[in-house]
Formats: sequence, C-alpha cells, structure tokens
Amino acid sequence: MTENLYNIYSVWLKERYGEKVYKIPVNIPVTCPNRDGSKGSGGCVYCGAKGGGNETLSDLLSVTEQIERNTAYIGKRYHAKKFIPYFQSFSNTYCKFSDFKKWIIEAIRPDVVEISISTRPDCITDEQLKFLEKVKKDDAVEVTIELGLQSVNEETLKIINRGHTLADYNQAIDRIKAAGLLSCTHMILDLPWDSEEDVIKGAQVLSDKGTDFVKCHSLYIEKNTLLKHWYDQKQVTLLTKEDYITRAILFLEYLNPEIVIQRLIGRVPKEDSVITNWNTSWWKIKDELEAHMKYENNYQGRKFSGMNNKR
Repeated sequence: MTENLYNIYSVWLKERYGEKVYKIPVNIPVTCPNRDGSKGSGGCVYCGAKGGGNETLSDLLSVTEQIERNTAYIGKRYHAKKFIPYFQSFSNTYCKFSDFKKWIIEAIRPDVVEISISTRPDCITDEQLKFLEKVKKDDAVEVTIELGLQSVNEETLKIINRGHTLADYNQAIDRIKAAGLLSCTHMILDLPWDSEEDVIKGAQVLSDKGTDFVKCHSLYIEKNTLLKHWYDQKQVTLLTKEDYITRAILFLEYLNPEIVIQRLIGRVPKEDSVITNWNTSWWKIKDELEAHMKYENNYQGRKFSGMNNKR
C-alpha cells in the first residue's frame, strides 16, 4: 500500500484533526529581499511574476474575502469543514509587523485549524515568532512555517540566486522549533547543478534539523524568468523525468521516516510555464514513482541511519 512507501500528508492531517482538512491559498501584497534590491534583484532564476502563487486570487482582495471565497468553493465541492489558509506567494514574513499581524488575525476563524506561512529562511523576525506562538496558544490554531531551501549545495544556492545560505536555514529551523511551531521545507530535487550526493545530503540535513514536513518539486521553467533565458540560450539542460524519479526515491530513502511528505512533485499552470514536469501530469509522475518504489521495495527511511531498517 502507498501508506507504507512514505509518510503521507493527507493521512497525517486526518489523524491530527479527525477529518479531511483542505489547504486554501492566500495571496498578500509582499515581495522578497532578492527582488527589491535588499539582497539582490530579479528573484530566484526560476521564479515567475507571481512568486509561486500561480493559482491564487488577487492580492487586491482582503485575506477575509479570499478565505471566504475559497472555503465556500472547496467546502461545497469536497464537503470540507476544516481548512488551512496558506500564505503562498513570495516571502510572506517580509513585511511590516503591523501588516503581518493584521493578515494573520484575519485568517483566524472557527473552521481554521492551522495557518501555513511560506517564506525564506532569512526573513523571519523574533517579533513574528512570538506573535505566532501566542496565536497558537490563545486561539488553538496550529502554525506551520514553510521555508524555501531548495538545495543544500552552497554553490547551487548562489547560481539560482536564493540570496541565503544553508546556515540561514539551519538557524531558522531552530528558531521555529524553539517557538513551538511546525516547519515545512521545500526542496527542488533535480537541480542540474546538484549531484545525487547533494540530494542525499539534503535528506540528511532535513532529518538532522527535524523539519516536520517536506515538499518536493521538480525544476520547471516559467515564462519571463532568467532560467527561461538560460534554457533558450542552451546554457542549462534539464534533467529527465527518470532522473527526477531516481532522485526523489533516493531522497526519501535517506529521509527520517517520521517526516511527513506534503508533496512528491509540484506543478505550475500551463499558461504560466514553458516546460512543467516534462509536459506530463503531476499525478502520472507520482503514480510512476510509487510503482517504482513498490517494485524495487523502496520506502521512506530505508537508508536513514537513525532507524533499525525494519518496516
């Protein structure tokens, strides 16, 4: 069964909250320090104009209105009663504290069991963490901070213009854990500048730091990005779908089996991209990856040194 291959997020959610829970995207007017000149310009080489929020509503709508619209649609379609507002686009802690506080408070509702906030490892303040710690305690709402790490290779981080280091990530995770909050780490497993050894090291670093969740992504090419220019000029060659599956399985095998996998592969809408997942549906790649794992008896944590290698 798939449940034995890796630690599945939907299963974790049902066990934690007692029923199905759905994430709903929230879009707020923020940017990133490597876009506005604070640390750099242009953003990450693969990041498009929407900053990862390709399927969100307009940030001209209030947080309240976005949540109301999304919960109404998803609630009716999937008979959902509990939700996780996901502050998704760009770096959602890179803003004035007064604005941050207002947006988070707007997201707190009786049907909200958790709030998820996507940001960079170098963009979290102590003031924000103390506030979120209080939200968790006073409002009985879980809080997850999602960190874009993408690679543990310092040279790769420079090439893709992340503008932060692995040390920044390590410190951020420690501070998040000290505040009693949950953490999710985003990794791109098929970066052409990373080796399979880097993928293994990534799993080991995430296991050692104790991230609660992981989101795995492939490297896709969005329109109007520096990566698109490199691709057109034949300055970069994407890895194959088979390479991604190999690396994803390798990553999972070295990852602590207690870490929950929120996503095995991401996606971006066709209208925003040039190449996404080798023009293959994400669920087909997921099915192929799982079938390979079953056939080869691969499973999360099989090579994790902290376990006794028994299923």
